[in-house]
Amino acid sequence: MQQVIKKFPEEIVQKAKKIRAIVTDVDGVLSNGGIIYDGGKEEWKQFNVKDGQIVRPLRENAIIVAAITGRNSPVVKRRLEELNFDYHVHGRSDKINYFEEILSTFELQSEEICYIGDDLTDIPCLKAAGLGVCPEDAIEYVKYYADFISTKRGGEGVFREIGDLILASQGNLEKVVQQYLVKK
Repeated sequence: MQQVIKKFPEEIVQKAKKIRAIVTDVDGVLSNGGIIYDGGKEEWKQFNVKDGQIVRPLRENAIIVAAITGRNSPVVKRRLEELNFDYHVHGRSDKINYFEEILSTFELQSEEICYIGDDLTDIPCLKAAGLGVCPEDAIEYVKYYADFISTKRGGEGVFREIGDLILASQGNLEKVVQQYLVKK
């Protein structure tokens, strides 16, 4: 799908062709970074359905989907399990250690990982990844370490934008779209 690819610089498209795994932060990427507490111990977050919609097509096209999040949140765990993420770890600020675990567990090279993050704890992973991405509203000095700054803000489709790019750059997005055009 050329219309998806043409908005990205050629260097980013070439990096996306090599990706075999997307590893993402959660707060500030899959959500807008806001946390709402009720009067008890319940926590509320809002996730973008469009981000979740691309997980299955990614997995069906042999792209591993993983998350490393600094907070230990039952809401986040539920969402990642609902989406069938291949790997997720919670409550960890030492994200680079889990990035390296993903490399080992899934037998990947750094250039085969796209990492999406928005804050200080994401910098080592952004630097290590073959394709480092930040949301448009990431911390300014964190953006310095990214290969690409998304046109989307955290919680507003960053993961989807990059998932579509990866599928399109590898020639698989058209096949995904065609699956939805077939009458069943």
